[in-house]
Amino acid sequence: STGVIYCSDRAIANGFNYACSHEWANLGQGAPEVGPIPDAPPRPESIPISVDSLEYAPTTGVKGLREAVANLYNHTYRREKQSQYTYENVCIVPGGRAGLSRLAAVIGDVYTSYQIPDYTAYDQVLSAFKRLVPVPTAYVLDSSYIHSLIHVKDIRNQGLAVILASNPRNPTGQVIKGHDLKELVSIGREGVTVILDEFYSWYIYPDNESDYGKSISSAKYIEDDSVVIIDGLTKNWRLPGWRVCWVIGPKNLITALSQSGSFLDGGANHPLQLAAIPLLDPDRVAKEKVALQKHFKAKRDHVLARLKKLHLDVDVPPSSTFYIWLNLEKLPPPLNNGLTFFEELLKEQTIVIPGIFFDINPSHRRNLFSSPCHHFVRLSFGPPLEDLDKGLDAIGRVLEKAKKSTHTFGQGYKTAEKEDPEPAQS
Repeated sequence: STGVIYCSDRAIANGFNYACSHEWANLGQGAPEVGPIPDAPPRPESIPISVDSLEYAPTTGVKGLREAVANLYNHTYRREKQSQYTYENVCIVPGGRAGLSRLAAVIGDVYTSYQIPDYTAYDQVLSAFKRLVPVPTAYVLDSSYIHSLIHVKDIRNQGLAVILASNPRNPTGQVIKGHDLKELVSIGREGVTVILDEFYSWYIYPDNESDYGKSISSAKYIEDDSVVIIDGLTKNWRLPGWRVCWVIGPKNLITALSQSGSFLDGGANHPLQLAAIPLLDPDRVAKEKVALQKHFKAKRDHVLARLKKLHLDVDVPPSSTFYIWLNLEKLPPPLNNGLTFFEELLKEQTIVIPGIFFDINPSHRRNLFSSPCHHFVRLSFGPPLEDLDKGLDAIGRVLEKAKKSTHTFGQGYKTAEKEDPEPAQS
């Protein structure tokens, strides 16, 4: 099974229930807290529904929302560029996975580069769409968990036609920016399509007060490059339940995505697309960014400080996203294995995600026995602070057990009849 389904099944076997989810500390969730945060614009609590919005929306999305997306990107990243996005460069999709699926459906038989570790959904997309032949890239993982850029020579030698990556990076919490991001975009001029998942583009944690409100996007460097951006309301606007996202790219691609969407997903929710338009107003967005960055940076620092007290030092603290890529190698075996750590925390009503699930392995082609991700787990500081503290308390209890020689890890795991878990998104 996929990592998300596996973790959901194991949590349910240990008593987790989506109807009472806050009785647990879900540090595995790939979603931010959705309630009010300090100094942010008010959360939407109701939406107007016109009679016309009860009809199907176009599979490319409502024109007004497509225009709002194009205008926001032009205002934020492309003010000085001669080329500007229009609504014809934007396709609205019902979630990031839908965007990836639509893209995969219109891409030909090609070698597709991916990186390790990265977002779990890439594994599923590259497994389901057989025309995309997956190729683990030659990127070298350095001490900062930022992958060095692949050279144009390597692209030509390997015959790569598509590069798929998240930036900022899920799960490591790092980001490619500045000159490196510009170089990555430039690969799109070499006959290669670069697909960048930018869902965490606002979750950037500056050191200087004056840098709050700045975000990251490849849109800043795109000219006539074959670069495709996927983003939406899910993470930055903290509205995962709306399922309103977008794909930005060349006009001919958007036309193709409309066609693939007509049989894959049918399009995004019509009333919520209309309700999303005012949320993309640049002035409102500017306030949202500052509030989000200050609030989530405070949560990040709080979690890192508590982990340090538990002697769980984070090798490279996250500079973006709301994830911590935690190395367990210094713990006594078998607790230093992400799967065992995960199972022991389930006994304490806490969920994390074992690192092995981020070792993208389409159709199980590779043997992951020696995966470099085995000794990691991904912790999310997306939930509210009280949930984070509950989970950190649970980690402390598991570490205390490890100090007692009488406790045996890796035994007594509960099993249960498989239930249908609600879909987790990241």
